[in-house]
Amino acid sequence: MYYVCEILILFRINLNKKMKKIIFTLTFLLSLNSYTQNQNNEKSKDSITALDEVIIRANTILGNKFVARNRTGAAYYLSTEDLAQFNYIDINRALSKIAGINFYEEDGFGLRPNISIRGTSPERSSKIAIMEDGVLISPAPYSASSAYYFPSIARMQAVEVLKGSSQIQYGPYTTGGAINFVSTEIPKSFNGKITTSYGSFNTGQTHLTLGNSIKNIGYMVEYLNFNSDGFKSLGNNLNTGFDINEITTKFKYKTSKKAKIKQNVELKLHSYDEISNETYLGLTETDFEKNPFLRYPASEKDKMDAEHIQYLLTHELNFSERFKITSNYYYNGFKRNWYKLDDVVFDDNSQKISKVISNPEEFDSHISILKGGLDSNNSLKVKANNREYVSKGIQTKIDYHWYGKNNSFNDLEIGLRYHYDEEDRFQWEDLYSIKNGFMSLDKFGEKGSQGNRISSANSFATYLMYKYKIKSLTITPGIRYESIKLSREDFGKSNPLRSLNDLSFRENKVSVLIPGLGLNYTINNKLSFFGGVHKGYSPPGSSVGQKSEESINLELGARFSINKLNAELIGFQNDYSNLLGNDLAATGGYGELDPFNAGKALVSGFELLLTSNLIENNKISIPFSLSYTRTDAKFLTDFGSTQDIWGEVSNGDRIPYIPQHQLNSNISFRTNKFEINLSGNYNGKFSTIANGSVGIPSYFIFDISFKYNLPKNITFNSKIINLFDERYAVSRAPAGLRPGHPFGIYAGFDYKF
Repeated sequence: MYYVCEILILFRINLNKKMKKIIFTLTFLLSLNSYTQNQNNEKSKDSITALDEVIIRANTILGNKFVARNRTGAAYYLSTEDLAQFNYIDINRALSKIAGINFYEEDGFGLRPNISIRGTSPERSSKIAIMEDGVLISPAPYSASSAYYFPSIARMQAVEVLKGSSQIQYGPYTTGGAINFVSTEIPKSFNGKITTSYGSFNTGQTHLTLGNSIKNIGYMVEYLNFNSDGFKSLGNNLNTGFDINEITTKFKYKTSKKAKIKQNVELKLHSYDEISNETYLGLTETDFEKNPFLRYPASEKDKMDAEHIQYLLTHELNFSERFKITSNYYYNGFKRNWYKLDDVVFDDNSQKISKVISNPEEFDSHISILKGGLDSNNSLKVKANNREYVSKGIQTKIDYHWYGKNNSFNDLEIGLRYHYDEEDRFQWEDLYSIKNGFMSLDKFGEKGSQGNRISSANSFATYLMYKYKIKSLTITPGIRYESIKLSREDFGKSNPLRSLNDLSFRENKVSVLIPGLGLNYTINNKLSFFGGVHKGYSPPGSSVGQKSEESINLELGARFSINKLNAELIGFQNDYSNLLGNDLAATGGYGELDPFNAGKALVSGFELLLTSNLIENNKISIPFSLSYTRTDAKFLTDFGSTQDIWGEVSNGDRIPYIPQHQLNSNISFRTNKFEINLSGNYNGKFSTIANGSVGIPSYFIFDISFKYNLPKNITFNSKIINLFDERYAVSRAPAGLRPGHPFGIYAGFDYKF
């Protein structure tokens, strides 16, 4: 405990001096000999790879918990066992146990999460690197990074999270961190699984996997369906839920064990389709207090229709135990039309729904139209947010490691990626009347009149990471280079045929070097320290001369063990020289996606993770974990956000939608026959406008799950979401208060064969 206090004192001093003089306590990694011994003797049930000193695989960035705990920087690995505790479909609930991750909910099922790492802007998870199987998975990561498509946690066998200086290999967003979703792998022998569940709100899930490997060939086929009627109420018992179908197939060929140069080739095909009756229209304060699960009649026609397809070809080339090259060739296509209410009109006064909901007294007639209490013609503007996305490229990792003098270990990793993505907008707006609480179409809008443009990005990225390990010290310097060309072709709102005569064009070119350094030092097998410094970066928009988002990011931490208690304590600070905001309809803006400069900002805080197995013997085990994050995120500049995203900002205002306190605790009781898991998640209050005048209260939610092993490889599963039926608000974005998931009970079976 003495060492922990010492770290806190040092970190506090550095914060008070704004860390102008960086003092890093050298950090930790297991010494080379003990590391090698673990490599030979330890096999982790949470691992999807062997515990090699160097794990270079095309689809993973960590590979197992052991690597996550011994990296030069903060990292976390959610294993198959972790994910199976609650069989969560909602990614927000799955990630809540990881310190340093902030988020706010939107729809209650996690369809479109808003995730932040260490205080980055959470809106549509647009400021973190989101990957599936090592490949960027946002619809257009450079030109339109908002994650309107997000990988389904139900079909993942692991989730890997990197934070701070440990993640500069993964860009272009390097400020907060990276999340990699590892999809179901091809099994080594014939096996499969059938998972079904059903419960509240007619919510069902069916998940099937089947695979095998025979000699040099392997395959895997997977099907996932997730559907619900939704927990919100809309007139005439209209459905407020969703229906999602996914099919994934993988095929693999590997050379024989006798081959001089061993190679693997894997092809992954994935398709996704979604129909969700989801809206941007929330509730006023008064209506939320009366019934938080109400949907206004004016949202009757709101619907998301989306499709996603992925082709991923992976090649692994093993020249020797020390020299390996992995490559990905990828194509992601995503198209969606979110048909949703955008404006309401009364007496020729058209207003955005976000403005009407936040000012109900000023726009009482507009509110009456939304509620269906005032019949009106041509009063509801429903926008077809019709967009198509492409993201494609090729990336390669080259790794070579060797042993040097004094039994030192050296590892050199080089990465290269050429990438192209685009967002094609072709949007229109239809006019509806509302009578007796139901909507009817008055007029079709002109195609392309609400957006008719293509935004695109060409990028080349490369990085170099070097690891030097001698005795108890590990040093990992690295540098990343990004060269990006962002462009926009606007065909005009009266040019549905896209005649080039009316074309306007703009282009912005940027290039940047992103350095980083991590250090680890082991005091003994009970105590170790780590620290790092790196440059945070987010690309700008396509406006000529627009600045990128840049910051200097620091972290300092310790890992220690006391009897059965394992702990990790990390302090962090992100000092922004230029913070970027984005004009998103999801946060009350106009939805143009144009970034704007928000000046200086400072994000600092600390993360605490405690894990222990309170009792462990042949009959029972009682594992326990607790994670806590404190985040202080403040603007250091005065400015006016004209799009009403943050409101009027003054120096010292808190950055909206970043809670100061988040806590998650989990305790389980496990026997050979059954297990019970209890999770508690506390989300502190946060402001939704920079001046703090409007916000979301704190809430504490409990979930519980129960598993019982039946004969013949059958397991009965059940869970309760929001055990005590807490009624709570999660957001005021996009347009009004929105509720979290109410009490819900679900049950089903797993059958493995």
